[in-house]
Amino acid sequence: MINLKLIETNYEEFNRKLKAKKVDDGVLKNLLDKYNECKKEKAKLEELQAFQNANSKQLALLASKKEDTSALKNSLNENKQNITNAQERVRMLEEEVENIASSLPNLIADVVPIGEDEEDNVEIKKVLTPPTFDFSPKDHYDLGVNLGWLDFTRGVKVAKSRFVALRGEGARLERALYNYMIDFNQKRGFEFVNTPYIVNTTTMYGTGQLPKFKEDLFKIEDEELYLIPTSEVSVTNLYADEIINKNDLPIKMTCYSPCFRKEAGSAGKDTKGIIRQHQFGKVELVSISDAQNSDKVFNEMLDCASDLLTSLGLAHRHLMLCSGDLGFSAGKTVDLEVWLPGQNKYREISSVSNCYDFQARRAKIRYKDENGKNQLAHTLNGSSLAVGRTLVAIMENYQRKDGSIAIPEVLRKYM
Repeated sequence: MINLKLIETNYEEFNRKLKAKKVDDGVLKNLLDKYNECKKEKAKLEELQAFQNANSKQLALLASKKEDTSALKNSLNENKQNITNAQERVRMLEEEVENIASSLPNLIADVVPIGEDEEDNVEIKKVLTPPTFDFSPKDHYDLGVNLGWLDFTRGVKVAKSRFVALRGEGARLERALYNYMIDFNQKRGFEFVNTPYIVNTTTMYGTGQLPKFKEDLFKIEDEELYLIPTSEVSVTNLYADEIINKNDLPIKMTCYSPCFRKEAGSAGKDTKGIIRQHQFGKVELVSISDAQNSDKVFNEMLDCASDLLTSLGLAHRHLMLCSGDLGFSAGKTVDLEVWLPGQNKYREISSVSNCYDFQARRAKIRYKDENGKNQLAHTLNGSSLAVGRTLVAIMENYQRKDGSIAIPEVLRKYM
């Protein structure tokens, strides 16, 4: 959630940065009006309470002197009712402010380029050179079906479209990948954690999935519980409503989990293959940092994900996302796109984001600074990597002319 106290003094900057994320300027104006109205009602409430406190003491003094207190009693009773009414007005206004503010995305960092969509993202660099083939490379769908690794027919039968069953060497390669990824990340200083795949409403609110993205989530019937869309949700919220000792920062964690997404709005996109599924595995990086060092931690996470791809021999590129393509909670994001020969293009395989204090304000994640004062932490997350898409990349980049798949050297002991 954005810092409401800064809206008054930085309105134009807030408006510019939110418009860059395609937020109508009328929304922020409405928020500011409600915020100011709430402040005025709070000031009135404080005056009423001050009157009640002062005159309650006066009433006691008059009573001790056996003087007439009837007029003052009537005044205090009337004021008490006014306090009740004012408290209700403040409560309703605070709720309105909260509802509007919780629907607003994070502000963009100054380094983020202004743009409309993915076409305006800025390439930072390319890493490794895509392979060349002396035959026409196939896409992962044909390779996987021919090898018996990807069973779409039975995956759909037991669930619905956008589900797949992995079999044989394909299933073993997936397991090898997430074991290798976790080991790689641990060596880079990330603690391995296992967290619930089902979380509550408060947890979903903390990282920004609720209320805005409710339609994308799988909710458990008759429960205020949801299947996680990413382990970023459960891992980040491990520290919700806590005050961390600054000496313990940064906290760096890695986690493997299945992820569940309805993919609302993705009709017709990537319907062939396993690029976009309702259930997929992902290894995640999550860090909690103090404000001064979060960009340093961001670069460490980005290097970790990029070096992981390099260790697998997969050509990829770094893209700085423009304002119009930036996620709801992110203030800054660099995507890693891996080269897919079967599609003859780069496709997203990781996103590393600094959310700054946006999620921490929602989830109440704080730390004590060197002066003993509570400060909002900065939260960061990054895919390291989407396991299914890494499987796709290995299949397409390591395919042989006869349709078999070579296994990258670093994965062989895991197979």
